[in-house]
Amino acid sequence: MFKTLLSQVKEYKLPSVLTPLFMIGEVVCEMIIPVLMGRIVDIGIGGSDMSYIIKTGAFMVFVALLGLLFGILGGVFGAKAATGFAKNLRKAMYDNIQTFSFASIDKFSSSSLVTRLTTDVTNIQNAYQMLLRMAMRAPFSMIIAMAMSFIISPRLASIYLIAVIFLAIVISFVMRRATKYFQQVFRRYDDLNASVQENVSAIRVVKAYVREDYEKDRFHTAAENIYEMFIKAEMNIAGVMPVMMSVVYACILLISWFGAHMIISKELGTGELMSLLAYCMNILMSLMMLSMVFVMLTMSEASAKRIAEVINERSDLTNPENPVMEVPDGSIVFEDVDFSYRPGTGDPVLKDISLSIRSGESIGIIGGTGSAKSSLVNLISRLYDVTQGRVLVGGIDVRDYDLEVLRNQVSVVLQKNVLFSGTILDNLRWGDKDATEEECKRACRMACADEFIEKMPEGYNTWIEQGGTNVSGGQKQRLCIARALLKKPRILILDDSTSAVDTATDAKIRKAFREEIPGTTKLIIAQRISSVRDCDRIIVMDDGRVNGFGTHEELLENNDIYREVYESQVGAGGDADFDKK
Repeated sequence: MFKTLLSQVKEYKLPSVLTPLFMIGEVVCEMIIPVLMGRIVDIGIGGSDMSYIIKTGAFMVFVALLGLLFGILGGVFGAKAATGFAKNLRKAMYDNIQTFSFASIDKFSSSSLVTRLTTDVTNIQNAYQMLLRMAMRAPFSMIIAMAMSFIISPRLASIYLIAVIFLAIVISFVMRRATKYFQQVFRRYDDLNASVQENVSAIRVVKAYVREDYEKDRFHTAAENIYEMFIKAEMNIAGVMPVMMSVVYACILLISWFGAHMIISKELGTGELMSLLAYCMNILMSLMMLSMVFVMLTMSEASAKRIAEVINERSDLTNPENPVMEVPDGSIVFEDVDFSYRPGTGDPVLKDISLSIRSGESIGIIGGTGSAKSSLVNLISRLYDVTQGRVLVGGIDVRDYDLEVLRNQVSVVLQKNVLFSGTILDNLRWGDKDATEEECKRACRMACADEFIEKMPEGYNTWIEQGGTNVSGGQKQRLCIARALLKKPRILILDDSTSAVDTATDAKIRKAFREEIPGTTKLIIAQRISSVRDCDRIIVMDDGRVNGFGTHEELLENNDIYREVYESQVGAGGDADFDKK
């Protein structure tokens, strides 16, 4: 875990090394000042030597300014190292998320990934900065102060030693109790982020169903859970400070008492007692700083594990050693395919699938909800790997292709259409970043999106809000189809992508496909039989199996499920849903 995180320090190694060095320099300067103060009292004032007082005082000012400079430089380099480290962690996580397979994405919720990229990284950033500054400064300061105290008076310094051992035991006990709460609190942050994310993305539904109070209660519950967990952790830590202050004051009283007796008996000078008291405060303040470091490290341990999980996650979809870099054609073959989202647990989603689709064919896929239509097409672009059997595209196993090459030739319009903030042209060019405006317009004409785009005040430069909230569902679907067409793929998959489009427009889109891209293999998942009846062949899915595969006429004659649904839809005016059978 720590090796994973520290590998992201990268170009910030020099500031990471300089910070503790400057902090050590600051500590050395601080440790010299009490000695000089003691000498001024014992030699300068005690001997009425004004020149000694002036020279020593001037040297004290120099040492203090030097310590201040070291402290400033330590702060600057520490901030640079910590913020740079945090930047690299976020970049490493984000870059790795882009390589995730769908299976990896399923493993982490989106709210959890947001928490890891924000709250968890901030915790690590703060802990790293404290580690570079305080974790080096505090123990070094304590060791030097303890050594200087033993040099001045071993008997009085033993009081510090006993106090330090006692406080170390107390802090260790408290930190161990608090750790378990800090490890749980970030999972609660995931719940909070999930509540916010769902509420914001579905705000129209919330308002339409007047569920604002429910969402407020849900958010309040998530926030309350975080509050309670932090309270439990802080209640454990809260007792440390009073104990530490009690020990500090007890040390001061004991040193003052025994020191006064030693001054009277000429065993100790007044200046030396002042130095000891200064070192006393230094030692105990260093211990308090160390306790803060332990608290921060305890909090950040859970964050470190969560960040390392994302960085170390490896997609189960990888390129072979010598990947195929060209897709010959759009033919598709399924050979005895079984597929499960979690292999080894329960029944497979797809069972015993064997299909052969010729390049350029138009294939309809129809079936009830949960019949695994989407799972079937997800295997073609290798969004998931088969559990058993194999899928061939262009006569080659999809696992032998370079992933980027394969996915550039298999264009998928998913069930959930997503548009990004930007102009219509910006969104279309996700399909081809180098596409000309004329190419974008041609793709929109095929997808029947030009009809509404040209009516917009700014046309193709119209701004699309995040998620496409300022266009209708049907308009969003047509823009996504146009975006997919810009890739000029060998295989085009429409996963129920015309469900929000009226039947007339749906027919226009299918007509454009037949005329404009005859060489592209087209797989059209639909609920309406009218959307697939003109396809070359139609696959009927039922419970993860192929129940029928043939032309519209063949299925009407030979397939009971298809015939029953066709009759129910025709009887309902041609628009009945496949599930209503």
